[in-house]
Amino acid sequence: MLPSRPRRSRPKIEAGSPVWLFDLDNTLHHASHAIFPAINDAMTQYIIDTLQVDLDEANRLRSGYSVRYGATLLGLTRHHPIDPHDFLKVVHTFPDLPAMLRSERGLPRLLAALPGRKIVLTNAPENYARAVLKELGIERLFERVIALEHMQHGRLWRAKPDPSMLRRTMRDAHVALADAILVEDTRSHLKNYRRLGIRTVWITGHLPAPARPAGIQAPLPGTGRPHYVDRCIRSLKSLRLGIRSGRLMGRRTCNRFPSVTKP
Repeated sequence: MLPSRPRRSRPKIEAGSPVWLFDLDNTLHHASHAIFPAINDAMTQYIIDTLQVDLDEANRLRSGYSVRYGATLLGLTRHHPIDPHDFLKVVHTFPDLPAMLRSERGLPRLLAALPGRKIVLTNAPENYARAVLKELGIERLFERVIALEHMQHGRLWRAKPDPSMLRRTMRDAHVALADAILVEDTRSHLKNYRRLGIRTVWITGHLPAPARPAGIQAPLPGTGRPHYVDRCIRSLKSLRLGIRSGRLMGRRTCNRFPSVTKP
């Protein structure tokens, strides 16, 4: 009988002085409730107006570029003559932003209780990100916001999960990758950055529940905790409790929520 291979142990997230890299949408607030639908509609209309295409083609470009590049803007700047700053401003401006936001109860307290540095790392533009953080009452808890504009290199726009962008922005923020913990709802981002040695927390509480056949109770295929996820949580309260108890390793089943594509 061949000797069994030793199982690889997952790296533990120890309480101390980590550097928390928080995604924004569907991580710090429930963007799927109202903001994501509004952004999708605004992006589609912008593409129709600017590129003079029909609705079906605009939706195809919007969703296709988001999947291929990590953000719709990156595909538009690579393949079409658009003004990226105008695009970001138009599709992320919401006069009724306060009414559109949903978040966990006691969010400022939950975040303040986490030890270490805190940074927002988002594919959204800075003005929108700061407006959301301000409305949520948590802007002061983050030492910086690394937004889409800050991910540019030369004239080339980049976004999560680009590895070279992350290395460069972390270097600028004086963050060692081994000290970083990414809290994120998008599995592809977690997967790519886990390869760089970053520890990963998948938050699922704001993701829309997948449709399942009537009467089926078993977890859906592909919704268990992936091997590149160190911790799976439904809420930031779970993250805080895990820090306090010293137990940050989650269960294999990850609340039966798949990842979704962001705008």
